Amino acid sequence: MTIETPRAAATIEEVAAAAGVSRSTVSRVVNGSTAVSPAALEAVQRAIAELSYVPNRAARSLASRATMAIALVVPEDTTRFFGDPFFAAVVSGINARLSRSDYVLNLIIASDDPRDKTAAYVRSGAVDGAIVVSHHTSDTFIDRIATSVPVVYGGRPARARENDYYVDVDNTAGAYDATKYLIDKGFRRIAHISGPVSMPAGIDRLAGFRSALADAGMVPVAVEDGNFTADGGSAAMARILESAASFDALFIASDLMARGALAVLGRAGIRVPTDVAIIGFYDSPVATAVQPNLTTVRQPSHQQGQQMAEVLLRLLAGGTPEHVTVLDTELVVRASA
Repeated sequence: MTIETPRAAATIEEVAAAAGVSRSTVSRVVNGSTAVSPAALEAVQRAIAELSYVPNRAARSLASRATMAIALVVPEDTTRFFGDPFFAAVVSGINARLSRSDYVLNLIIASDDPRDKTAAYVRSGAVDGAIVVSHHTSDTFIDRIATSVPVVYGGRPARARENDYYVDVDNTAGAYDATKYLIDKGFRRIAHISGPVSMPAGIDRLAGFRSALADAGMVPVAVEDGNFTADGGSAAMARILESAASFDALFIASDLMARGALAVLGRAGIRVPTDVAIIGFYDSPVATAVQPNLTTVRQPSHQQGQQMAEVLLRLLAGGTPEHVTVLDTELVVRASA
């Protein structure tokens, strides 16, 4: 009986030879770099498949002191993280980009970190870089993370530092466009349910709302903080009703808050859009799950996640990406306004 000797695992040099490229080109392809020509990328991928090449992550990590891991740090509680569709879209975008690299993603949900566990973990060398999403001005542990590894922020950082890298959506313009749409439709008594002023997205959407009103010679009839949650939107809507403010339209800074507001209005016998027009923000699945379907500002959250991962990968590869990337929003008109 003949016993076959297992074939030795292919090396990166063998892949390079089979593809007719340099060893460094193979390394760039394996690590997900975009600095590779389409022809070279195709040749390397073909050689990898033919040779059944498996990158030796452990050997590369020892040689480069890299962990090949990235932390996604979300300074929120688990209820907020798993209940807000925004996070699912962003994580999906990050994962889509990292799937074309050799990096893995570690999720850290850290709404309160009195023992500094998150910063200690990141600073220990457990990850090569971090993406921070949904941060507040009170999240001081983020400062300690930013001094130890490359960091890319989802949204303008709550505590701005020189040379920060971030990927944001144009919250101010989106809020301005939504408010101007209501003004152009003839509404004159417009209220706002905002996000928290501890978060740049809440600040910027409130600023866009106020700016559109000011340009039309108008002022808000009411502004209440809804904390970017459905329960917060319900409470804010109830406060506006209790204040006896006279309003014919609402710009609400998130679809989740709009869902909460709609429920309160319905219980009060106020019809949308017959009595009051409503515009939300995000264009999440919530927008088409409520009745009436929400007119809302679409933000490209999946694309934002992809772009954050792309910027961090470029930093880790020694590149020089743009410090600030701002993605456009779009008003989507449905039945609520």
